[in-house]
Amino acid sequence: MVIMYMTTMANPCNIAADLNKYIVKEVCRAPKPKWTQLSGRRLQNWGGLPNPKGMLAEKLPDWLLKYTEKISALGAFAGKTANHVLVNEYKPGEGIMPHEDGPLYHPTVTTISLGSHTLLDFYKPVCQTQSETPQTEESRYMLSLLVQRRSLLILQDDMYKFYLHGIHGVCEDILSEHVVNLSSTGAQVCNTLLRSTRVSLTIRHVPKVIRTNLLLGKK
Repeated sequence: MVIMYMTTMANPCNIAADLNKYIVKEVCRAPKPKWTQLSGRRLQNWGGLPNPKGMLAEKLPDWLLKYTEKISALGAFAGKTANHVLVNEYKPGEGIMPHEDGPLYHPTVTTISLGSHTLLDFYKPVCQTQSETPQTEESRYMLSLLVQRRSLLILQDDMYKFYLHGIHGVCEDILSEHVVNLSSTGAQVCNTLLRSTRVSLTIRHVPKVIRTNLLLGKK
């Protein structure tokens, strides 16, 4: 089953305009070493570094805990509590290549978007068998979602496990019929949306963790 669930943040997480500014302010207040500059974006990692042997758990800051707890209460992680957050900052013209999130996380990804919209594109994975058709990014493209600012996006099941997702590095988005959720956003085909700086909170649950007190030999 494929689940694509999107709500405005006014409901489950109550992100009003003033709280939007507050969260962005907290993101910007993070010490400079907390930021990692990547190609097409920069990010902050909160909660620990996921690892096949187990993530060394770190306490989330209070300004993040409020929203990880609310999202967990929605049942997004099958009764588990979110314990990991990636904060991404995208300037206009920046994006991320098609990718999958991998097996280190519970198979659900939840994303709070602040500051700007984006288009999230989905792709079929590269087929490992021989094919006469060149497997380009264009040929593997499936659909797009218009991710609005101050929204919560929850991706589960096939959309998480089997398909890749990415964001084109452009300064504006021209909406097409391939954007499957237009009717719920108020936007229309052929609308042009200018991007501004977008901050996203990618909130997930890492099942395999190592508690600090275990490393210290405490009970």
